Amino acid sequence: MSDAVRSWMEKYIAAWTSNDPEDIRALFTEEAVYATRPHDPDAWRGREQIVDRWLEARDDPGNWTFDWTLLGADSGLAFVQGFTDYLGDGPSYDNLWVIRLEPDGRASEFTEWFMERKA
Repeated sequence: MSDAVRSWMEKYIAAWTSNDPEDIRALFTEEAVYATRPHDPDAWRGREQIVDRWLEARDDPGNWTFDWTLLGADSGLAFVQGFTDYLGDGPSYDNLWVIRLEPDGRASEFTEWFMERKA
């Protein structure tokens, strides 16, 4: 499972960097749900909406760094702790991601928690 998570995370970071719709699309199943917070009533539903909303909220390449650690994984469910640092005067965030990976390596569910790190 850790190899599948590592592979998915590498592809996620590549998509975050490129903002290429095909890179984003390749991460998710057709009916995937991407929640930007737990119990998100406005979760992004379906791969095409995920692509559209990702691109609306995209980050500029080279404007951030991201480090992550796999906290655990079981039966297709992965828990990732991350740290996002927006360069210059941008904020920094501690992240927790819960990702449900399907056997083909794509995510069917993605939920993130993020908290701004105070200086």
